[in-house]
Amino acid sequence: MPSRPAAFAALYALSRVSADVADHWIQTHRQAVTKAEPGPAGRRACAAHVASYVGTQAAAVGAGAWLLGIRITPGRAATALAISAVTHYVADRRTPVRRLAEAIGKTGFYELGGPLGGAYLLDQGVHHAAEAVAVAILATGTPRG
Repeated sequence: MPSRPAAFAALYALSRVSADVADHWIQTHRQAVTKAEPGPAGRRACAAHVASYVGTQAAAVGAGAWLLGIRITPGRAATALAISAVTHYVADRRTPVRRLAEAIGKTGFYELGGPLGGAYLLDQGVHHAAEAVAVAILATGTPRG
C-alpha cells in the first residue's frame, strides 16, 4: 500500500481531474446556466449537477485507488464525497462565494472579467480547497511515511 503522502497526492490528482471533467464536460448547458438561479429550478439544476459531479469523482477516485492499491474505507469515502457534494452545491449557488468575496474585500476581483473571470476563479478556489480536505480524509486511512 502506498504511503500516506503518496496516497494523498494520487487521490488528489484523481479528484482534481475528475472534478474538471465533471464541471466542464459532463455538466449540461442547462445545469450551468440555471444552477445559480433562485427558486426550485435553480436548486434542482444545481443538485443534478452536483450528483453527476460527485458520481464522476467517486468513479474516478475509486477506480484509480483500486488500480494503485490505495485502500479507501466506505466511511471515509462517504465523508469525502459528502464534503465535496455539500461544498460544491453551496459554491455553485453563487451567492455564498460572492458574499465571501465582498466580506474580505475581493468584490473587484470577483467582478473582474464577468462570470468566467474572477467569480469563476474564486469558485474554483473553493472547490480545490474542499477537495483537499476531502482527500486528506481519504488518505488518513493509509500508512504514514
